[in-house]
Amino acid sequence: MMMSARDYEESLRQYSPKVFVDGRLVESVVDEPAFRPGVNAVGLTYDYALEAKYAPIMTATQASSGKVVNRLLHINTSSGDLLNKLEAVRLVCQETGCAQRYLTHDALNAIHQVSARIDDAKGTTEHRDRFQAYLHDIQDRDLTLGVAMTDAKGDRSKRPHQQGNPDTYVHITHRDGKGIRISGTKAIVTGAPYMHEFLVMPCRNMSKEDADFAVCCAVPVDAPGITIVARPAGRPGEKAALFSNKYGQSTGVVVFQDVFVPWERVFYAGEWEHSGYMTYNYATHHRHSCIGARAGFGDLLIGAGALMCEANGFDPGEESHLRDQMVELIKITEGFYACGVASSVYATQDVPAQSFVPDHVFSNIGKLLLATQIYDMHKIAHYVSGGLIVALPGPDEDHNPHTAATLSEVLRANPDVPYEKRIETARFIEDLTASYQGGWYSVISLHGGGSPEAMKREIYRNYPVGSKVQLVERLLDRGLTEDPNRAITRNTQPGKCCTQGCTVPGAPVMVDLPELPSKKSANG
Repeated sequence: MMMSARDYEESLRQYSPKVFVDGRLVESVVDEPAFRPGVNAVGLTYDYALEAKYAPIMTATQASSGKVVNRLLHINTSSGDLLNKLEAVRLVCQETGCAQRYLTHDALNAIHQVSARIDDAKGTTEHRDRFQAYLHDIQDRDLTLGVAMTDAKGDRSKRPHQQGNPDTYVHITHRDGKGIRISGTKAIVTGAPYMHEFLVMPCRNMSKEDADFAVCCAVPVDAPGITIVARPAGRPGEKAALFSNKYGQSTGVVVFQDVFVPWERVFYAGEWEHSGYMTYNYATHHRHSCIGARAGFGDLLIGAGALMCEANGFDPGEESHLRDQMVELIKITEGFYACGVASSVYATQDVPAQSFVPDHVFSNIGKLLLATQIYDMHKIAHYVSGGLIVALPGPDEDHNPHTAATLSEVLRANPDVPYEKRIETARFIEDLTASYQGGWYSVISLHGGGSPEAMKREIYRNYPVGSKVQLVERLLDRGLTEDPNRAITRNTQPGKCCTQGCTVPGAPVMVDLPELPSKKSANG
């Protein structure tokens, strides 16, 4: 049964995680003001799935069960699924900035793939069956899962088994007939306080010596031995934070101390040779999702920038310098989003898992573009808005009898736009781009889903440079060398244009896009 946002909040009351924020122990996550913007953001993914106009894109029919589930809990079985997921993420992030729950989707798809791969290697169905049982359970309960992937890592020059303190990585400390016990630290867990469960995953390719660190499992957030040290979500309670006092994202350092995990929740334990496969595939799924998320953020900046131009008395369509900047912002947003679309269209099927994976090259190019251009997006928003966005007096002056009347007269620009509306728009842009929250959006865009260097490696590792070399050598009617196995020609592909297309015949295609939220629905 799919939940509403209210149901989601009530479901969190069934958990009692050990959470600290701002140096104090939290009694109730749902009632904690510091987490309210994050709970609101995740809650929207529940409510949108229940709205008839959004249901076609926010829900999907799970092939393995035949049940309708939230899109963000779905295993993709076509390019159409990936396109719909991309649009769903953009939709919810247009409202929230970052809806966070899409990480659940990305991790589930990666674990689904690695479970099939391990079984194929071992000639069993054990891992598939175990994961599928878990998948159907969390789909039926409509849960939100936190991705506990990024370890504290310790000395970056050393592998996990070489660390002086083994708890800088999560690792297996004990095994028996009932399950395993794990200890260690995950340093960056998105939305940690208000998740239902954590999906523990390795953050790197492991060696044989790192086998105890190659662990993937699911644990409730309140499992004995788990401590969450979190930061507030957004800017709760700040009057000037017109956006991030409603929507935001908490992150948490999650410490595991001798946490018991029963075997039915262990997806692999010690299969070190498969850790890199899952890490790379999770990164591809997640970078594909990040493209949709940051496009939703770009939509906010485009809309706010246009409103600010109007409030300042300009029509950007008539002012060439403003039009050029607005087009640049549109180009950036739709440019990296187009890579997400291409990644969906050129998706490939993971045959053992019978699921679809976004194209690695386009996913990484799209994520690299948004990661490196997020600062340009902020700069453009500042350019078209003017310096007022950071020069404004605080919101308390709006009601100061000694200053309010004067400010409303002298700080009005377009006679058709009331002072209050101009100031509200300016504070909205400040919140998104020039506040603590604006800096946070920059950092998560730059490093979320991996550093730009990681994306560059993936692009070159997967791009068919060899095909391009062969093209030129054919035109020259000669090869540069006689070595057919030289490194530069190692990565080739037959091409992306074929008679069949990029999905199997009869595969579902993208649904019609829903209308954007109206002002009424967006504001409740």
